[in-house]
Amino acid sequence: MRRVLRPHRSTSDLTDFLPVLDAAPQDVGVVRAVISRPGLGEREVLDVGHLDVEHGLVGDTWAARGSRRTPDGSAHPDMQLNVMSHRLVEFLAQDPAREQLAGDQMFLDLDLSHDNLPAWSELHIGGPDGAVVVVTDQPHNGCGKFIARFGKDAMTFVNGPEGKPRRLRGLCARVVRPGPVRPGAEVVVVRASGAGAT
Repeated sequence: MRRVLRPHRSTSDLTDFLPVLDAAPQDVGVVRAVISRPGLGEREVLDVGHLDVEHGLVGDTWAARGSRRTPDGSAHPDMQLNVMSHRLVEFLAQDPAREQLAGDQMFLDLDLSHDNLPAWSELHIGGPDGAVVVVTDQPHNGCGKFIARFGKDAMTFVNGPEGKPRRLRGLCARVVRPGPVRPGAEVVVVRASGAGAT
């Protein structure tokens, strides 16, 4: 049976949804999805992913993709992982099967805003012996693919005055302690020194 796509969310829809996004947990969140990108345009939803200090999410093509932000075009070490709000991608996708199209490797139920997660804050995933990733200062911006999948209004909104401070397009992170990550795992925030939730 052919799936009927719903209209993309409008700016008004997104504005009305802000209170739901702002109610996300600030100190202890939850992993909602872990997704690998094994090849161009490919997605693999994982029951358990493995984070590695050198390779990022094992099986993902982060290293092979390179970056325009490095002098030689190699992969940027502070952009190993793209992390996005699950509340937002769920709202934009309107269908669980389309959430993975955002292209991020992890979706969290957590307040990802700059105020809540200043650069160099840590996310401890899966308990005291689990993986740790650090939020970096690299911006995570939408692209043409984001427009195609979720609409121009969504792209403008996440990169606009409401979206940028909240990091609605997501954040960049790198692995500082390896370990498994799986949906349902607890995510504990350890903020950069001197920072605190507002």
